[in-house]
Amino acid sequence: MTMTSETTVALQVRAIDPDVLSQLRRRDDAGHPPRLMADEDGGSPLRCCLRLSRPGERIALVSYAPLCRWARETGADPGPYDEIGPVFVHPAACQGPDGSGYPAALTGSPRVFRAYSASGHILAGRLAGRAETSDAASAEAVLAEVFADPAVAVVHARAVEFGCFTFEVRRG
Repeated sequence: MTMTSETTVALQVRAIDPDVLSQLRRRDDAGHPPRLMADEDGGSPLRCCLRLSRPGERIALVSYAPLCRWARETGADPGPYDEIGPVFVHPAACQGPDGSGYPAALTGSPRVFRAYSASGHILAGRLAGRAETSDAASAEAVLAEVFADPAVAVVHARAVEFGCFTFEVRRG
């Protein structure tokens, strides 16, 4: 996706990588097996395909350490900024997200965008309210503002209500 502010910034929204999901479905980042359940009411954000679960759909709850996983890939050392938290995923491989843009299914919910440097240290946080995430273009504009700082290497989108990791955004 290309987001535009004063300059054009190419960014990519990323679900949890399929290889990582395969690992999490066996043993999560806290060392536990996934907790399988039927989501009776639906509406749980799935980090494998960046959509909401459907009523009655089978899902898995796993612990995930997104910054630690990114740090292993990049050589960063997040130190005390490393966190582990719960995320919902499909219990088996799925098709993944429909594209690399802001997930339409996750619009309209407030998000916190946490910006991290290449060394893995937190630089900033930006609250994006319902109006700013009312549609993909509005949310992408907020992310473009965050990435206007050249020191930002990666951004984690998190749910406001529970603080859970939702997805990652990187420069394209």
